[in-house]
Amino acid sequence: MKLFKRYLFYKRKFFILFFVFCFFFSVSFALYHLPAGAVLYPVFVCLFASAVCILADFRIVRKKHQMLDRLKNLPASEIRDFPTPDSVSDDDYREAVMKLKKELADNEAVSDKKYSDMMDYYTVWVHQIKTPISSMKLILQNMDSGDSRKLSAELFRIEQYVEMVLTYLRLDTSATDYVFSEIDLDDIIRRSVKSYAGEFILRKLRLDYSPVQKTVLTDEKWLSFVICQIISNALKYTFEGEIRIYMKDDKTLCIKDSGIGISPEDLPRIFENGFTGHNGRSDKKASGIGLYLCKSICDRLGHKISAESKAGEGTSVSIHFDRYELKAE
Repeated sequence: MKLFKRYLFYKRKFFILFFVFCFFFSVSFALYHLPAGAVLYPVFVCLFASAVCILADFRIVRKKHQMLDRLKNLPASEIRDFPTPDSVSDDDYREAVMKLKKELADNEAVSDKKYSDMMDYYTVWVHQIKTPISSMKLILQNMDSGDSRKLSAELFRIEQYVEMVLTYLRLDTSATDYVFSEIDLDDIIRRSVKSYAGEFILRKLRLDYSPVQKTVLTDEKWLSFVICQIISNALKYTFEGEIRIYMKDDKTLCIKDSGIGISPEDLPRIFENGFTGHNGRSDKKASGIGLYLCKSICDRLGHKISAESKAGEGTSVSIHFDRYELKAE
C-alpha cells in the first residue's frame, strides 16, 4: 500500500493532465448543448481504461522495485543484473551506477595494493627488529646488575610492543588463522606469567595465582596474547601490592590488580581503539590499542571480555568462556 501511494504521488502530473482534458471536453460538449450522457459515457470509459493501464504499469513498477530492493542489500561488487530500463532516465541511472561501481572497484584495488605493501613492509620490519632485540637480550644475560635488569625489562617491553604491532596488522587480514582446540588454561597462564617474571621482581609485586585446573575451547596463540596484554596493563598501572589471577566461576577467568584503577567516566570506553583515558594521558607512552586488540580477539574467539574498576582501588579484567557454543574439530 505504501508503494502504491508513492506511485500515485510520482504519477500525479498525469492524473492532473487527465482531469484537465476531461474538463475541456466537458466544456466543449456543454457549449454545443450535447446531452450529459454523451459527456459522461466517454469520461467513464476513459477512467476505466486509465485504471487498467495504471494497474498494469504499477505491476511493472512493483516488480522493478522488488528487484532493486534486492540489489540494495548486495555488496557493490555483486550488483550486476538491473531491471530492464523502460525510460531514458533509467538508462542514465544505470550508467551512473555502473560508473560509480567501476570507480569503487578501482579504488578498492588501489587500497588493497597499498595495504598489502604496508603489511609486507611492517612484517619484514617486525622480523628484522627482532634480530637486534635478541642480540641485546643475549648481551644483557651475561650481566648481572641493577642497570642490566632495568635494561632487560625495557627491552622486554620493546619486544611486546613489536608483537603488538604485528598482532594489529594481522587482526583483520584474511590470512589470520584461528585454530580451536581444548587448551589447558593453566599452561597459557604459566607461560604468560613467566614472561613477565622480571617485571614482578623489579617492581616487587606479589603474584597470587593457584592452578585454575580448567580446560577451555579456544585458540592458544591468540588467547595467550590477550592474557599477556592484560598482565602487562596490570603491571604498568600497579606500583605496589599484588596481581591476582583466579577463576571467578567455572567459566570466567579474572586478572585483578591493586593498581591506580580507572575513573568511572573512562571505564565504558577502555576497549575502544585509541582511547587512553585519564591514566593514558598521565602516561604519555600509552597508545590505547592494547585493550582494543584484546576485545577484538575475544570477539573473534567467541569469548567475552569485561572490566570492573574503581579509581585508586585497582582493576579486575574478566574473560568469559561461555559466550558461544563451539565444537572442536
